[in-house]
Amino acid sequence: MTETTEIKTRSGLTFTADVEGPVGGPLVLLLHGFPESRHSWRAALPALAAAGYRAVAPDQRGYSPGARPDPTDLSNYAFDRLIGDVIEIAAVAGYEGKRFHQVGHDWGGQVSWGVAGAHPERLASLTILSRPHPQSFRAALLKEDGDQKHRSRHHRAFLEPETGKLLLADNAKRLRDGLFGQGVPSQALEDHLSVLGNPEALEAALAWYRSNKGLAADIGTIAVPTLYIWGDADATVGPDAAYGTADFVKPSFAMEVLPGVGHFVMDQAPARATELLLAHLAKHPV
Repeated sequence: MTETTEIKTRSGLTFTADVEGPVGGPLVLLLHGFPESRHSWRAALPALAAAGYRAVAPDQRGYSPGARPDPTDLSNYAFDRLIGDVIEIAAVAGYEGKRFHQVGHDWGGQVSWGVAGAHPERLASLTILSRPHPQSFRAALLKEDGDQKHRSRHHRAFLEPETGKLLLADNAKRLRDGLFGQGVPSQALEDHLSVLGNPEALEAALAWYRSNKGLAADIGTIAVPTLYIWGDADATVGPDAAYGTADFVKPSFAMEVLPGVGHFVMDQAPARATELLLAHLAKHPV
């Protein structure tokens, strides 16, 4: 059964996390994206536990009340600190210096790419949902005849100081109708808003964008065995960025395209995504 617990890291931050599976089983660390939460993984955790894995899904920096440094100081949300959180959470979970499986969606995917780039020796496998490799994403943004710049236009709005208030106005109407308007079930939406639907959490989440403008990240070719899952109805990540990801992972890369699925893969196609994840983990044991 899933347990909600608090993970206090050596940096002094306390992350709220859902945990399931045998202590001592291979660690699978799952990172959510924006504007979601640890609840993204509610279908995956029991399946991972049943397969013998120790699954840990935290609300990330800024989303967890106990891990919310001042968002007006953007250095608190710099990319290297987000990567550092992953290594510290793994340590508290009992995997200091040990290899584990890294999984991430959207911004959690961006951080997961960063972990794989900075600490490849720590990862047995990498699974990314939706978020392309940063270099592929950057190339798609710069493509003159491409549409990725249009798909990513909301990123610019997130830099504006009034965005948080606008997103939460009228019972978070813009979050509900806009970003979640890709077939996310209503209960999933409410679960995420229970974490993110307050000014303090939302401002901290937006600090990720403000501190890392353009999703810029200096990440080279990934050597960790990687599974990339992308829904072909994703409104925010286009085919140029998605298919280009293969150029930045060597030598082991697999891509699975989910027909008719949008950006929020685990909320829209949890059974299929979990099935693909389990198969990938089995191919690359710790």
